[in-house]
Amino acid sequence: MTKRDVFTFSCLIIGFAMHGNAEKSLDLFSEMLTAGVKPNEVTFVGVLTACSHAGLVEEGLIQFDNMLKIYGLHPDIRHYGCVVDMLGRAGFLDKAEEFVKEMPIEPDSSIWGSLLAACKMHGNVEMGERVMQRAL
Repeated sequence: MTKRDVFTFSCLIIGFAMHGNAEKSLDLFSEMLTAGVKPNEVTFVGVLTACSHAGLVEEGLIQFDNMLKIYGLHPDIRHYGCVVDMLGRAGFLDKAEEFVKEMPIEPDSSIWGSLLAACKMHGNVEMGERVMQRAL
């Protein structure tokens, strides 16, 4: 990579994450930090997506917390959506529902859609009905 800035790293991290190569995505994130490049909000969308698709729930939650604690970045709806997706894919439906309830911002249709998809994936009809009521 000739240009080693936050934009280049973020594009690569997101690209690998969206194409199922979470390991390469997270390796690039580590390389970015080692190179002294500070991540931005877009970088964390990629990191959280990688964690979600790889089932790395604990790592994803750590990185979500690190956004504010270490880097001073305030999560937005995209980051909250990634966490809901990550928890839902991993089968932590109760945690995902609680996370949505505790979000400091109003959930949008993508948040409800992620939670509803997780309910379908894991066969939780009761929660799916609750989610539908809230989404409407």
